Amino acid sequence: MLTFLARRLAQVVPTLFFVSILIFCLQQLLPGDPALILAGEERDEQALAEIRERYRLDQPLPVQYLYWLGGVLQGDFGESMRIQRPVAELVLEKLPVTLQLGSMAFIIACLIGIPAGVIAAVKKDRAWDWVANGVALWGLSTPNFWLGIMMILLFSVELGWLPPSGYTSLREDFWQSIKTTIMPAFVLGNAIAAVLMRHTRSAMLQVLNQDYVRTARAKGLIERVVVVKHALRNAAVPIVTLGALEFGQLLSGAVLTEQVFTIPGFGKLIVDAVFNRDYLVVQGVVLVTATVYVSLNLLADVAYILLNPRLR
Repeated sequence: MLTFLARRLAQVVPTLFFVSILIFCLQQLLPGDPALILAGEERDEQALAEIRERYRLDQPLPVQYLYWLGGVLQGDFGESMRIQRPVAELVLEKLPVTLQLGSMAFIIACLIGIPAGVIAAVKKDRAWDWVANGVALWGLSTPNFWLGIMMILLFSVELGWLPPSGYTSLREDFWQSIKTTIMPAFVLGNAIAAVLMRHTRSAMLQVLNQDYVRTARAKGLIERVVVVKHALRNAAVPIVTLGALEFGQLLSGAVLTEQVFTIPGFGKLIVDAVFNRDYLVVQGVVLVTATVYVSLNLLADVAYILLNPRLR
């Protein structure tokens, strides 16, 4: 196990290094000059020169990258050009919001998608299978922004059960925080649940036809034990892979949902940074998101070994 983890960690470092180069280079393709935006309408050449010197925009790109990378390795992502705050401080402020939203969405997706996939596989070609596939198709076809607007109209405007927008921290008010995030979490989890359902059904259908499952049934075990203990456990490896990838996607793909529900998370932060040409904020947010994504893949690999003893 330790050898495996060491080998995987050795692969993570060059991956993140390549990602940092890619992030920095693609950032330079954004149109516009951040110095011109910061200087405002009544700008002069001296103000522009001072801004470029302060943020090293007058340096060659390789020099800018080395300065940025050196700061990142020390935990310093630089300072936001727009609001004059450290990028690391902004990340620590917004990351818990998106993590809470993503975690709730992932829990909702698992609670809906995995049981539906198991039932659809066990009841193959029956009514339950057709219903589960229909719901999955609906989940994949429904745009997040449209579903979010419809839920606001129903649960906030018509019924008045939930607040239409905004965010409350878990530390401030637990139940109010749940109320402000349950709708956007369901919107995000809806599509993930559909994907999980389809993959769970496919994996379960392959496992249910294996000899050890038929042997378990021949031994007289009840169907619930056969399905959960013998079939689902062996079908869990591809589901874990997909779950790790989808959770990483939740952190980076919640931009529209956070905009619809006015949630101050990573999505809103990066949208504002792109519009304001706040390069350091964009680079910091994308790099942190990529790091979380790679870490989730590493955790998925560890989960393989825990779920499947043969891999040990």
